[in-house]
Amino acid sequence: MYNLNNIQHFYFLGIGGIGMSALARYFNALGKNVSGYDKTPSSITKALNENGIPVLFNDAISEIPSTFLDKENTLVVYTPAVAKDNKLLNYFKDNGFHLKKRAEVLGLITQSTQCLAVAGTHGKTTTSAILGHLMAEAHFSVTAFLGGIAENYDTNLILKGSDISVVEADEFDRSFLQLNPLIIGITSMDADHLDIYEKAESLTEAFSEFAQKVPKNGTLLFKKGLPLTGLTVAVDEDADYSAQRIRIENGAYLFDLKTPESTYTDFQFHLPGRHNLFNATLALAMALRYGANEEQLKKGLATFKGVKRRFSYSIKTQDFVLIDDYAHHPTEIESVYQTVKEMYAGQQNLVVFQPHLFSRTRDFVDDFAAALSQFDEVVLLDIYPARETPIEGVTSKWLLDKIHNDDKKLIKKEAITDTILQSDTKVVLMLGAGDIGNEVDIVKQNILKIKTVASQ
Repeated sequence: MYNLNNIQHFYFLGIGGIGMSALARYFNALGKNVSGYDKTPSSITKALNENGIPVLFNDAISEIPSTFLDKENTLVVYTPAVAKDNKLLNYFKDNGFHLKKRAEVLGLITQSTQCLAVAGTHGKTTTSAILGHLMAEAHFSVTAFLGGIAENYDTNLILKGSDISVVEADEFDRSFLQLNPLIIGITSMDADHLDIYEKAESLTEAFSEFAQKVPKNGTLLFKKGLPLTGLTVAVDEDADYSAQRIRIENGAYLFDLKTPESTYTDFQFHLPGRHNLFNATLALAMALRYGANEEQLKKGLATFKGVKRRFSYSIKTQDFVLIDDYAHHPTEIESVYQTVKEMYAGQQNLVVFQPHLFSRTRDFVDDFAAALSQFDEVVLLDIYPARETPIEGVTSKWLLDKIHNDDKKLIKKEAITDTILQSDTKVVLMLGAGDIGNEVDIVKQNILKIKTVASQ
């Protein structure tokens, strides 16, 4: 086994990625020497710098700090998102440095911990954040590596000990097969990442292979209806673990939790949406299987504040709300719509959506169109390419033409604020996994500034 304890210097290529930055924070907290490169500055890279982790943005070999040129005592961690022609990546490869993908490093960490892994094409970030918080509140020795910024901690790393690891098990590039889980929770297995898997059946096979990594003394939990063998989880259905007697009081869900052994009453959960209620139920089931007790879990769940960019309120006043969400798959957009319909029944809504990846837009264009058509007003931005090059004919205009809604338009990012202000809609959503998250803060500041001036 490759021993991470013997390595002192960790250099991250793509350190601004949400998963990479959690690992960088982890090794920094262990007293390791950590630095890295990213293509563009962001709120994450700013926070890393503030935490004593230098981030460089120039793809030049001369920029590598001298301490990271000790190839015997340096590990270079990279992601598939780093371009193959990246000069730094090729320098490290050509000169015999130790290189590992992020997933491999996470896999090594899970070899020496009791790993609770959350997988699924949707919901894994929120579920793993809830689970990490529950385990921390139950006073377990736990480190949680998250794919989002947990509001309770203002970070994507919960560091409360080293015996247990809570990890977000990523299906992209089959990364989750590197993990060594004791307990697995699977939220969903919808078709996605077909640029990697090519067909939905291959994705299902990868999830099945991952599910089989549970040891004899471990547990597999999954959403009822998935083609797996283990313990089922559901909301308001008959399952091994199920949220039942659901009601809403003062904007929060109250529910009972049915388990194979008992029924625990009066859990409180503050995140909106039935999909989030499922995420909470799965997290509770995983914590119970590990050994947390009912009262610890009740307290922990009631204090969970959410994950940034998961139905996050950027503005929330009596006459206007601006909601920010990471939704980038048709199923996720459908979940957001159903939540808005439940929380703001009868009120007009406007969605600003930035498609993520040309391949995903191509593969699910009709499903995207159907989900988006439900909103009262639809505004599209250009496709965010991420790691991809354009695909001929795959554009936001192509998607726009398929949306069955007369109130629709395609705009540039610079026009978002004016477009929102020109509408009478009081419920506005900004969705997507690209750089639209950066635009939310700009739009928020612009709208609040304009509304403040108008009220004077």
